[in-house]
Amino acid sequence: MSTFTATPFVDKTFGVTITNLTKRFGDVTVLKDINLEIRPGEIFCLMGPSGSGKSVLLKHIVGLEAPTSGQVHIGEFDAADPETRAKVHIALVFQAGALFNSLSVYDNLALYPREHQLCNEAGIRERVMSNLAMLSLEDAAAKFPSELSGGMKKRVAIARALVMEPQLLIYDEPTSELDPVMGATITEIIATLREQTAVTSIVVTHDRDLALNIADRIAIIMDGRIHATGTAAEFREPTDQVIADFLSPVIDTKNPRFKKLKG
Repeated sequence: MSTFTATPFVDKTFGVTITNLTKRFGDVTVLKDINLEIRPGEIFCLMGPSGSGKSVLLKHIVGLEAPTSGQVHIGEFDAADPETRAKVHIALVFQAGALFNSLSVYDNLALYPREHQLCNEAGIRERVMSNLAMLSLEDAAAKFPSELSGGMKKRVAIARALVMEPQLLIYDEPTSELDPVMGATITEIIATLREQTAVTSIVVTHDRDLALNIADRIAIIMDGRIHATGTAAEFREPTDQVIADFLSPVIDTKNPRFKKLKG
């Protein structure tokens, strides 16, 4: 794990401990005895093929799903307990941004502090504009989501999460649908924000470059199980052929994969 000096938004950032987590939907077991420790203040990337269980695991961390067996703790708090969300500031950057199209960028960011009556309008303005400035978005405050590029929507979604002053910040596929340059920009933002705020960051991603360049540690989940965990350096030259094939698949047009797929 890299070392850094930063001032947290709030007094404490939280790690996540997942112990023997299993989740079943009817006869289908989606998560199978998952064990993970995500340390306070680190960037932790969760990778894996589509349908491997990443999204279901994410829902357990934010408390949207309860385990069939096992536990998920954020710090000392049970993630499945509704009261935990009142004790820990958790912010989620959604894959598609999930901005409110009827609200301006400013009002998208102001919605949370207004709804929770965190401060007066002057305080809300200071909080909103400081977070927009952090991501070079001051000039976009009056615009609506329909006027933004894909990259700007991602940045606004991150700025909106920051307004919550999170102790745990979760990114769901933050570079999806972006061109390589903007994907690299979002990757740099994630790393920079961790350095500036010390917030624990969990990144669910298919983006190999993001994970290998900024993650302190990476876990790869396959078929509902944690196949491997390690540092980014360890994953750059994997000895496990399954991981090597996942991170650097060889394209063979003479023997294409799709002809071997079922369903």
